[in-house]
Amino acid sequence: MPHTLVLKSSILAEHSESSRLVDDFVARLDEPKVTVRDLAAVPLPWLDGEGAQALRGAGELNERQQALLALSNELVAELKAAERVVIAAPMYNFHVPVQLKAWIDLVCRAGVTFRYTEQGPEGLLRGKQAVVISTRGGQHHGSDRDLITPYMETVLGFLGISDVEFVYAEGLNMGGDARDSGLNSARARLEQLVAG
Repeated sequence: MPHTLVLKSSILAEHSESSRLVDDFVARLDEPKVTVRDLAAVPLPWLDGEGAQALRGAGELNERQQALLALSNELVAELKAAERVVIAAPMYNFHVPVQLKAWIDLVCRAGVTFRYTEQGPEGLLRGKQAVVISTRGGQHHGSDRDLITPYMETVLGFLGISDVEFVYAEGLNMGGDARDSGLNSARARLEQLVAG
């Protein structure tokens, strides 16, 4: 059964354009199974030294480490079960929200979602598709200010996910026409993706 994992990361709740675009897109896909994680509404813990040891399976784990490892295992299981991952990645100060970074830190695990080989790292989650929807207040795509696109390509590729589509809604804080144009452009691209 097709399964889509949806990751929202906007701190703007019902005012979030990235969440709205994601919701509209997923509703049109008409997938039988969708798992939604709102990483801002239910934040994940930040990875620290103690947590990193837990994810590496280093030594005897205390109660906090056991809980973090169990959470990481749950997030990894959701990711492994999904054929498609839809990620809302709004631009905050030129990068992804810390809420999304926390998820990334908990799913990038050596020997679980990637492994090191003599030829370098190899992603273990091949065969999946990702759609990254990035909203921005200004115009950044294609410039050296767009740190999100190469970062998300690198992270997803590191996990073995190379089929990645990016959808941009830009100019959202630049006034009426720019905002409308940015949202309309994103909606049109999402319609194309739904149509296949």
